Amino acid sequence: VQLVESGGGLVQPGGSLRLSCAASGFSFSAYEMSWYRQAPGKERELVAGTTTTGGSTNYAGSVKGRFTISRDNAKNTGYLQMNSLKAEDTAMYYCKVFRRGIGYWGQGTQVTVST
Repeated sequence: VQLVESGGGLVQPGGSLRLSCAASGFSFSAYEMSWYRQAPGKERELVAGTTTTGGSTNYAGSVKGRFTISRDNAKNTGYLQMNSLKAEDTAMYYCKVFRRGIGYWGQGTQVTVST
């Protein structure tokens, strides 16, 4: 089982980034998927989640309207489109998949929003 996040980096406030989560070694389409983030000195928090088909999504209030979670099961890849980024979005972002109480995490990708 492997989840590899990519797409993080340094971006100015107001900018955009698209994170990817590439899955391998398991049936990605059978797992729900979420994105979490953890800023220095803070607890890891749920950012967004989606069902196995991507037909239903949910977001943290702090990102609603700015972030969009999606997935392409044919490519075994999940995404997090982040627009109108703010300094407070700076964190390590993690992809998580889960099914029937079993979850797997990626290693994370750093997002830094700064001038």
